[in-house]
Amino acid sequence: MIGVRFAPLWRAEFRATQRLALPLILTNLSLTLIGATDVVMIGWLGANELAAASLGSSLIMTTVIFCMGLITATAPMMASERGRKAHSVRDLRRTFRQGLWVSVVISSLVWLVLWQTAPILRMLGQNEDLASLAGTYVRACMWSILPYLWVLLIRNFLSVMERPGWSLVVGIAGVFVNAGCNYALMFGGFGLPAMGLVGAGIGSVLANLFMLLAMMAILRMHPRFRRYSLFGRWWRSDWARFRTLWKFGVPIGVAMALEDAIFIVAVMMMGWFGPNTLAAHAIALQIGSIAFMVPLGLAQAATVRIGIGFGRQDHGLIRRAGWTAFFLTIAFMVGMALLIATQRDLLVSLFMSAEHPAHSEIAELAVSFLGIAALIQIADGVQVVCTGMLRGLHDTRWPMIFAFSGYSVWGIGFGAWLAFARGWEGLGIWVGLGSGISVVALLVLGRWLLRYRLGLLPASSGHN
Repeated sequence: MIGVRFAPLWRAEFRATQRLALPLILTNLSLTLIGATDVVMIGWLGANELAAASLGSSLIMTTVIFCMGLITATAPMMASERGRKAHSVRDLRRTFRQGLWVSVVISSLVWLVLWQTAPILRMLGQNEDLASLAGTYVRACMWSILPYLWVLLIRNFLSVMERPGWSLVVGIAGVFVNAGCNYALMFGGFGLPAMGLVGAGIGSVLANLFMLLAMMAILRMHPRFRRYSLFGRWWRSDWARFRTLWKFGVPIGVAMALEDAIFIVAVMMMGWFGPNTLAAHAIALQIGSIAFMVPLGLAQAATVRIGIGFGRQDHGLIRRAGWTAFFLTIAFMVGMALLIATQRDLLVSLFMSAEHPAHSEIAELAVSFLGIAALIQIADGVQVVCTGMLRGLHDTRWPMIFAFSGYSVWGIGFGAWLAFARGWEGLGIWVGLGSGISVVALLVLGRWLLRYRLGLLPASSGHN
């Protein structure tokens, strides 16, 4: 009888998670396609340009990933506020507006750092020519950061309102706008001068501005969103909410930055083995990133659904939302692991022209890296979805500590030892990536399993 009683609740949660996660997944894929388009089109310029863009993008993401963590904090905050009061306008608007201000503050600081990209890369031992080329690219691309963060903030609001389809529409349009801008600015299309790698950076700025303006128009024109007046009097101070957002967002940002840092350090170490190894790493990483978008979307959906349950003090909703996202993630990542393991050559061929003079070496390296990537798909899915589940419970400090221990000690330390002390080179770095991700996955899963004992749940309101 108990199973009959609860089955409809699980089915309802599956449908709710599916409706929320699917557009988020497709939106993530569309944004990843923007990055993949950049990799493909920059690859047409040559291996040096691709290697320089990889170095520059790595530095951008080193800083932007922390910014994204700060803004990501708005999702569980707004979800809990909506859970407490379904038609709340003021509380959601307070969090949204302070998200705008946090974006402005952190973007300004990041721009100061990124302007020095070339000297930073030289200090890290990168090739002089690659460092200069990467610095030029970053100085063009870095202005996309603020519009990107505002787009992310609006996406969070739409997700909390359980209307993520609008983000998908804008994201798909952004793919085509980015490709068109790249073509026009990189190769001199539509009568414009060919700007090469700088054109790719400017194209990213224009694509993000387009997506921001489109999403602002949706908020302004849609009657359900217009009543929130999210950009109205946005200059008004709200120091209490501003501090809360920083307090909640900094651990998320640090954890995300640590996760990304393992890949950034991997890029730097790959650069020491030459541009071909670095180009192969960029290809393998891009393929893995595309697969990662699905569990990321499920994690985002879990954060919102669990956050709503947290605000309602509904332990049953929290449990169902978490495990639904978890098992959907496991199922997908098992399939992706099999696909990557069996179709490595085909996947690599999509990113590399057969006429390229270094095609054979780069393709061989990329295929070997993908073999390791296939093995770590499940662990990668577990760590991201469980972290998203814990965020819905406003639990961010311990996941940050787990990220430090897993990524810094196991990921970077073990990978460097294999690459240099044992002579595994690029393959050793990829084994290190896998070990760090696996350690974090086990730790965050354990914390979710112990959520009752650790006191992570709100006082129950009596819901099942």
